[in-house]
Amino acid sequence: MDRKDRMAPFRDNHTYKKLNGEERDFISRISDQYQLTFQDIKMLIDISRDLSIWDEGNLSGLWNIPDDENLKGKQLKQHLMNNVKDRWEQLKKGLNDYSKFSGRTDSSGKTNFVRLNDESTILGSCPVASEKTRCCNLKTLDVVLNCGFDCTYCSIQSFFDNDRVYFHENLEEKLRKLNLDPAKRYHIGTGQSSDSLMWGNREGILDKLNSFAGENRNVILELKTKSRNIAWLLENDVAPNIFATWSLNTPAIAGNEEHFAASPEQRLESARKVADKGIPVGFHFHPIVHYKGWEDDYKSLTTSIQNMFSPEEVALLSMGTLTYIKPVIRKIRDREMKSKILEMPMIDAGGKLSYPIEIKRELFGTVYNSFSEDWKKEVFFYLCMEDQSLWEPLFGRSYRNNEEFENDMIESYFRKVPL
Repeated sequence: MDRKDRMAPFRDNHTYKKLNGEERDFISRISDQYQLTFQDIKMLIDISRDLSIWDEGNLSGLWNIPDDENLKGKQLKQHLMNNVKDRWEQLKKGLNDYSKFSGRTDSSGKTNFVRLNDESTILGSCPVASEKTRCCNLKTLDVVLNCGFDCTYCSIQSFFDNDRVYFHENLEEKLRKLNLDPAKRYHIGTGQSSDSLMWGNREGILDKLNSFAGENRNVILELKTKSRNIAWLLENDVAPNIFATWSLNTPAIAGNEEHFAASPEQRLESARKVADKGIPVGFHFHPIVHYKGWEDDYKSLTTSIQNMFSPEEVALLSMGTLTYIKPVIRKIRDREMKSKILEMPMIDAGGKLSYPIEIKRELFGTVYNSFSEDWKKEVFFYLCMEDQSLWEPLFGRSYRNNEEFENDMIESYFRKVPL
């Protein structure tokens, strides 16, 4: 098989086309010279792309010909392939250093707004809910489709066109038609298909959600955000069963991986203003990222929360880590950006890819144990999309199934609703 035939299956491969000319030529040359298989070439393309995105050099720099003259043919090829793969794995197992890294996005931040007027349903279930992990059975309202923030790890990027944001012209009608059981309590979030606050009251979405919450007092409506766009919450009478929650991360992660979102300080300041108005707030440490200096950085964040808020003001605090489905990994590799978010050890986690459980124990334990006993008693702490074996050693409690978790969470939330 000649070189052209070996590379033919990859000519239209999105990841291959993202490689620079030198890397493409290098892979093409060695594919013929060492008679690489389809799987060999595919792996080298992925590794080359990862090295570029992580700012960790290039593939040709790892293809080191050994001095051992006895290595020839298939043995030499296997030695070279193993050496590249081992170095790639070593990079993933090490702690990322953000101190000299500058994350960069290929997005301009510009968006095109599209109005929808259809019969599609807007109420669904959390898209990552699974019986393989302990999940809260969150119900979701897809009020807006797509997000204007550009967080490198977010699964939303694999679901929608990057620059199109969809609003429902008939949102009020769709909310009115929701078939909710008045005898049942619900926890419904609006931050799964977009950020809940970044658009403000565009198209009247917050007015309509507020009316919906006011008319359905058996619902906890959670507005989840990385925004500081809180003007509507401060200027209007907000239904008492609306919670405002912020996803938080350290300056290293927010600055390099959460493009266009408010800074951690701005998010906390916004939450403080909202809490001052009597609206229950909450915080999501999700994703907690394992990198050089992570422990001190996350402890600093937990200290800020405890200094700025009383536990009575805070309804919830969740923790989770980086968890990927394969389409998101492909999407990240296909983008023109610099990010270390895939430079991590990955194992199977309930059908997805995530950190080994030993690292998760360390991450969650560090954050949770940074909070005082008063916070642990007053605030509902939980793990999002994580293995159920992590619960008991961390919290001293666990749930037999997702329904039991859901009921305990909702009962705790309703105790925070202002009377």
